[in-house]
Amino acid sequence: MRFLSLIFLAMIASIQAGYTQAVDGGHALVELVAESDAVQPGETFFAAFDMTLDEGWHVYWRNPGDAGLPPMVDEWQGSGGTSQGDFVWPIPHELVVAPGQIMDYGYADRLVLPFPVTVSEDATGLISLSGELSYLICEEICIPETAAFRLVLPVAETPKINKANGRLISDWISKSPSALDGEARLTERGDGWTLSLASSALTPPGSYLRFFPYRDEIVHSADQAVSYGGVGASLVLTPFPGEPFPEMIRGVVVAEGSSGARVGYEVEALAGAILPETSGTTVSQSAGAGGANLLSLALLALAGGLILNLMPCVLPILAMKAVGFVQVAANGRVSELRRHGIFYTIGVLLSFLAIAATFTGLRASGEFLSIGFQLQYPVGVALLALLMFAIGLWLLGVFELGTSLQGVGSGLAARGGAAGTFFTGVLAALVGAPCIGPFLGVAMGAVISEPAPIVFLVFGLVGLGLALPFLILSFMPGLQRLLPKPGAWMETLKQVFAFPMFLTAAWLLSVLGEQAGTGPIIWTVAGAIVIAFGAWMMSKTSGVSGPVARLLGVVVLVFGVFLPVRASLTSSPDKATPTAYAEAKAVEQWSTERVDELMDEGIGVFVDFTASWCVTCQLNKATTLQHADIQKAFADKNVVFMVADFTNQNDAIADELRKRGRPGVPMYLFYRPGNPEPKILPQILTKDIILTELEAI
Repeated sequence: MRFLSLIFLAMIASIQAGYTQAVDGGHALVELVAESDAVQPGETFFAAFDMTLDEGWHVYWRNPGDAGLPPMVDEWQGSGGTSQGDFVWPIPHELVVAPGQIMDYGYADRLVLPFPVTVSEDATGLISLSGELSYLICEEICIPETAAFRLVLPVAETPKINKANGRLISDWISKSPSALDGEARLTERGDGWTLSLASSALTPPGSYLRFFPYRDEIVHSADQAVSYGGVGASLVLTPFPGEPFPEMIRGVVVAEGSSGARVGYEVEALAGAILPETSGTTVSQSAGAGGANLLSLALLALAGGLILNLMPCVLPILAMKAVGFVQVAANGRVSELRRHGIFYTIGVLLSFLAIAATFTGLRASGEFLSIGFQLQYPVGVALLALLMFAIGLWLLGVFELGTSLQGVGSGLAARGGAAGTFFTGVLAALVGAPCIGPFLGVAMGAVISEPAPIVFLVFGLVGLGLALPFLILSFMPGLQRLLPKPGAWMETLKQVFAFPMFLTAAWLLSVLGEQAGTGPIIWTVAGAIVIAFGAWMMSKTSGVSGPVARLLGVVVLVFGVFLPVRASLTSSPDKATPTAYAEAKAVEQWSTERVDELMDEGIGVFVDFTASWCVTCQLNKATTLQHADIQKAFADKNVVFMVADFTNQNDAIADELRKRGRPGVPMYLFYRPGNPEPKILPQILTKDIILTELEAI
C-alpha cells in the first residue's frame, strides 16, 4: 500500500504541472501555461495561451480593425472554484491589407495572452481549467481554428512557482500598454478629431506614434498625422462617416523609436479643448503606400474568390466537379485534363464578368444591384432548386447523360466535354456569388463606386480565385499524380455527393417559401417529381422504345420545369411580409420612419439587414443574434431589434445599402439612443462585439 501511495502521489504531482500539452490547431501551435505548479487557496496567479504561428500567418488584437476576429474562449469550464479574468493584450501591430483602404490590427510569429486566475478560499485537492480557444488565423486567406485545452494544478499550503513559465508570462505582460503618465483630450475639429496627449513619454519628436482604438469610431486605414509640442503630441484621427463625436475615446497609443523598440500607453481621452503645448511640428504618418492600393485590392479579391471554394453553397458543385476530374485524370490524356481546367475557368470568369456588366449597367441607370441578386427572383430560385435536384438524381444514377454532365469518361467528345465543364463553372459562379464573406465583402464595397474597368477587374479576379484550384491542378502533372485511382469507390462517392445536392435544393425551397409563399414550393416539388419521372423515362433506351421513351422524357422534363416557373411568375408575394425569423422572434420590420420615431423617443435600435439566401447572415443569426445572452442584453438596454429583409427586391433597403456604401447583405446598423447616425458593425458578428456596443450605452 505504501508503494501504491507513493506512485499515486507522484502521478498527482506530475499532472499538468503548470502547463498542458501543446495543441496543433492547424497553423498555430497553442499551449496553455501557468506561472505556478501548485497554488494556494485564495491566491491569484497568471496563466497564458502561448501561440506559435506558422510563418507568414497572423492573428488579431482585441479590436481586429476592418476585418477579423480576436482569440477568445467562448465558455470556460473548471473545478475547484476558480474564476478567470480578462486577457492582458500585448500592444498590437498594423496589418495593412489594402493601403489607405483596409487596415487590421494583430500579431505575427508568436502571441502570448496572459490572464489572471483566482483560486477560491475553500479550494482543496486539484483545480482545473478547460475549454476551447477559438481564433481566426490569416495569411492570403483566413481560416477559423480551435484548440482544446486543459490545465490541472494541485492546491497546496505554499505556492510553487514555475520559473520558466513565470518569466515568459512576465515578459509578455510587460509588452502590454501601461497607463499614460499625463492627460489626454479629444477635440472635434472640422471633419476630423484631434487626440492631444500631454506626457513627457511622447517627446522628443522622432518616434512613430499611432492610436489603436478599442472600438471602431475611427477609420483604421487612415493616415494619422502627428504633431509634437513641448510637453506631448497630438494625433489627427479620421472618424467613420456618420460616427457621432463621443464623450470619451479609449485605446492604446503606440510609440516606436528609431531603434525599433515599441511601447504602448493606455489612453482614456475625454472630450475637451486641445491640451496646450501638445502640437507644433507636424509629421505625416501613413500606414502604407497609396500606390499599391489597386494591387492590394486585386490580391484581396483573388483571396476572396479562393475562400468561396470553402463556402457550403459551393461545395456540392465542387464535389461533383472533383469526381469528373479524377476520372479524366485517370485517362492519362493531358490535353483533356487541361481543356477541363480551361473551360471550367472560362465558365466561372464569364459568369462573374456578366455579373460585373449587369452591376455597372444598372449602376449607370441609377439602379442598385446587390451581390446575390439572382436569388432575389422566385423563378430563379425555383429553377436552381430543380437543377440541384436533377444533378442529385444524376449522381445517384437514376439517369445518364451520355458523355455525362461533366463530359468525362471513355466516350468523351470534345464538344460535349467542353460544354459540360463550362456549364459547371457557370453553376459554381451562380451559387457562389451570394456567399460573400467579410473579406470579399470589403473588396466589393471598396469598388462599389469605382470606374467600370476596376469593377470588372475585381469581379474577374474573384472568379479567377474560385477557379484557380482546378486550373492549377489541370496544368501540373506532379499534382495530378497525387489524385486517387478510379475504381468502384468512385461510384459510391458519386452517389454520396447526391445528398448535399438534395439538401441544397431543400434550402432553396425554404428561400422560395419566404419569397413567394407555399404555392410555388408545392409546384416546384411537383415539378421535381415530374422531372424524376422524365429522367426515368429517358433512361429506358433499350430496343425500339428507346427513342420514343427519350422523346417522351424530354416532353415530361419540359412540363416539369414549366410548372414551378409558371407558379413563381404568377405569384404576387407581399414584399413587406416579415421573414420567418422575424415572425419567430417577434422583432420589428425596418423602416426609416420607424427608426426616426425611436430616435425621437431616445431608444436605441439595432438593424439586421439580411436575406434568407445569405449564408453569412444565417451564420450570424445562429451563432450570435439568436443567442439568449444577446437577446437579454437588447432587452435590458431597451434596444429595439429590427430586421430589413432583402430576400426579395426592396427599393428602400437597396437605397440604404447604397447610402452606406455596401455591395449587399449582411449589414448591421447600431443606433445609439438619441443619435440619428448609426454605426456600421462588422459583417461577421460575435457576442463580444454586440455586448461591447451595448455596454457603451
